[in-house]
Amino acid sequence: MTKADIVDTIATATGLTKVETEAVVDGFISTVINAMKEGKNIEIRGFGSYKVKKRKGRVARNPRTGEQVMVSEHWVPLFKVSKEVKSLVNENLQKGSA
Repeated sequence: MTKADIVDTIATATGLTKVETEAVVDGFISTVINAMKEGKNIEIRGFGSYKVKKRKGRVARNPRTGEQVMVSEHWVPLFKVSKEVKSLVNENLQKGSA
């Protein structure tokens, strides 16, 4: 599903125009990105949480050459889905595969 598909689905469900809906979706995405750039965590109950985690520096290996490469410490954005969403997805997909 693409961002355009999400905009279409929300516009159909709410009665808003696609332009208005796209502005809302873009606003949500930019708010999440800006909060994570500031190191803030975002929690949307019943959906999941966005976090930023610091990864330690380490020695990695180039898969082509086998050469060792030093990877410096860096920050990684993460999304952790809620238990409710996990169980809904699992239940629905289990019904479909049975």
